[in-house]
Amino acid sequence: MALPAQKMSLDDFLAWENTQATRHEFWRGEVFAMVGARRVHGMVGLNIATALKLHLKGSPCRAFIEGMKLQTADDALFYPDVFVTCDPQDLKTDMVFRQPKLVVEVLSDSTQAYDRGLKFAAYRQISSLQEYLLVDPDNRRVEVFRRNERGNFELVDQTGAAELVLESVGLRLAMAEVFDGVADDGAGEPA
Repeated sequence: MALPAQKMSLDDFLAWENTQATRHEFWRGEVFAMVGARRVHGMVGLNIATALKLHLKGSPCRAFIEGMKLQTADDALFYPDVFVTCDPQDLKTDMVFRQPKLVVEVLSDSTQAYDRGLKFAAYRQISSLQEYLLVDPDNRRVEVFRRNERGNFELVDQTGAAELVLESVGLRLAMAEVFDGVADDGAGEPA
């Protein structure tokens, strides 16, 4: 089915989106089709999600992967690659999450500007968000934007570090685990 030609409300978008075979993101009444991810994108996302799932076991927090909807405002809804929420309402929802503690986006050439720009601006409006992790599997760049005591996000560049440190959930993960299955040459072939 074609994308809607006119602007929609969030409720109209959700009703429409739930009937679609493919996923779409929603920003201020406009609908954006999501493209399929490359293998390395999926591998890095799964590596991080798996580590978070194991780390959070027994805690009041849960990790979710890319098929879950995250609402950032009355007129914005995205599909993060991975996110963690500890919010009791989020943990009961079937469809739309609203209070993440951590959001992870795995970058590609086609999504990098969007993930760093519009999406990050929208995510920063979520009061519960403590960290925003951007991972570029092709260049092995790992950037954590961490909310400081003034409520501003500061970049903690972890590129080249031995471990990924996510303070929001108390996780230390070897970078080798983050990039497990991704070739060192950036070509995306298994190691």
